[in-house]
Amino acid sequence: MLKMLFVMDHIGSINTSRDTTYVIMLEAQARGHEIYYSQIEDLYIKHGKGHCGAYRAELRRSGDYYTLAEKRDNALEDFDVIWMRKDPPFNMDYIYATYILDMVDENRCIVINDPRGIRNSNEKLYSLYFRDVIPETFVSKDIDRIRDFLHSVDGQIVVKPLEGYGGEGIFFVKEGDPNQTAILESITQFGKTYVMAQKFIERVYEGDKRVIILNGEPIGAVLRIPEEGEFRCNFHSGGTPALAEMSERDFEICDTIRSKLVEDKLYLVGIDIVGGYLTEVNTTSPTCVQEINSFTNTKLEKKIVDFAEELSGRNSQQQD
Repeated sequence: MLKMLFVMDHIGSINTSRDTTYVIMLEAQARGHEIYYSQIEDLYIKHGKGHCGAYRAELRRSGDYYTLAEKRDNALEDFDVIWMRKDPPFNMDYIYATYILDMVDENRCIVINDPRGIRNSNEKLYSLYFRDVIPETFVSKDIDRIRDFLHSVDGQIVVKPLEGYGGEGIFFVKEGDPNQTAILESITQFGKTYVMAQKFIERVYEGDKRVIILNGEPIGAVLRIPEEGEFRCNFHSGGTPALAEMSERDFEICDTIRSKLVEDKLYLVGIDIVGGYLTEVNTTSPTCVQEINSFTNTKLEKKIVDFAEELSGRNSQQQD
């Protein structure tokens, strides 16, 4: 039996029909593991060691879906596995939380994903390590330079805030659009904030493909279809799930990024593929496990918990 801590948003905010963390917790609990829950504000450092205030949690599949015991203080190294599942925004509080998780001796406790890996993998910028499989991409806060890039890629781009998530703050910009200047001024805060600009991929209207990757290997995929007249596919932006199959190009992209993900100990990742191009690498709290399960009659959370058990078992053997 393992002690597992889930660092996440408030447990009462879970959408039980969609949340990936929820089904991972349920699967771990079904195997007899002890489940604990904290938020990032519960993390702290004492005597040079990471600690947290945590609730022992019991989850159910319906109705009043969770019960919490009394909150107690714990050393982070008293857990066998810590799941860092806090949703973005990836702000300074998030970064400080990864520093606290850095205080954990990885020979005593596994953190999924590795805090250094999370901290070094901005979900927009990390894709730039894989230039052969991404669309033409430009990062700047200079509005004139972004306009030059827009002109160089046939006059259509998507601009994204580097700390954004769930499709928030993403704009389609077209050369000749009377709103072009207003959009670029807004998203860059008049040239004060870096943004990512990517060549617009027309096939986005067919949907984007979310692929779940576990320890470098793809284990499932789902297509996210945008609403009529919308180019953003995220479920937060109104996208709907559809059955997806992995293409040769999808496997090629996974092969391209595998070694880097493993090197950075980014064990559980969700990548987004649009029209055969990698657009984002989600490393904080990747979702879509339940959507994939519903179309494939699988339980990906079994593979995910299998991996955590295996990783924790390797740790125990090394200590012995």
